[in-house]
Amino acid sequence: MDDRGGDGGGSFVAVRRISQGLDRGNTCHSTSVEVVAGSAAWLGRGLSCVCAQRRESDARPSFDLTISQEECLQRLQSRMDVTYDSSLPEHQEALRTLWNAAFPEEELQGLISEQWKEMGWQGKDPSTDFRGGGFISLENLLYFARHFPKSFRDLLRKQEGDRALWEYPFAVAGVNITFMLIQILDLEAVKPRTLVGATFLKFLAENESAFDLLYCIAFKLMDHQWLAMHASYMDFNTVMKATRRHLETELLQENITRLEDLPSYGLLSR
Repeated sequence: MDDRGGDGGGSFVAVRRISQGLDRGNTCHSTSVEVVAGSAAWLGRGLSCVCAQRRESDARPSFDLTISQEECLQRLQSRMDVTYDSSLPEHQEALRTLWNAAFPEEELQGLISEQWKEMGWQGKDPSTDFRGGGFISLENLLYFARHFPKSFRDLLRKQEGDRALWEYPFAVAGVNITFMLIQILDLEAVKPRTLVGATFLKFLAENESAFDLLYCIAFKLMDHQWLAMHASYMDFNTVMKATRRHLETELLQENITRLEDLPSYGLLSR
């Protein structure tokens, strides 16, 4: 493997494509994958450099909220505050449910197992990867699997498009996306300080699942950007930045009255 990770610390999991069908483009085809560990630290840099970045243009006055918007934001923030706790039965069950959604034909041997690498976790204990996104990142993945199962499976198995030899890890990329959305929507603030954040809260007041739905859109958009940029695993940060810019642009379009109106929503399939 080409170790292009530089001098950063940490680790990553890359998915290497072993065999591909002859069809390309939008045609789905079966693919064998192998999950391997390496020494590059693109994933850690993704969390610190892509998601937590703040630009000067983001420094805007806070926006006033309606009572409904404020209540919806507080409920979403309460979800964000929940850390993944491997000792809680409901958290354990959520993780098992995610496995069953991803690999319904394969029995899970345990919550700590080498099998988890098949989904794109960094190690055999996926709970260690939730530190960036908390329990809500697991909820996001479950929402994706339940509401858009075809897109979920296609991204998990990298079945669409002309893929790179070394692909991004599905599950950990999902945690990155949760963290990215929290940052660009300014959800940790008492009131949104960006126009994007204020716009999103209008959608949230109309749909309590707006964050989960936007997560699905962002995940699919990220993969779309990945393919368009002919990216490989070392390009993950660049792809995430492009995804962020594209998503912000779509959210601020004047004709968008609900998330289903976003152009990228059309990328999802059930």
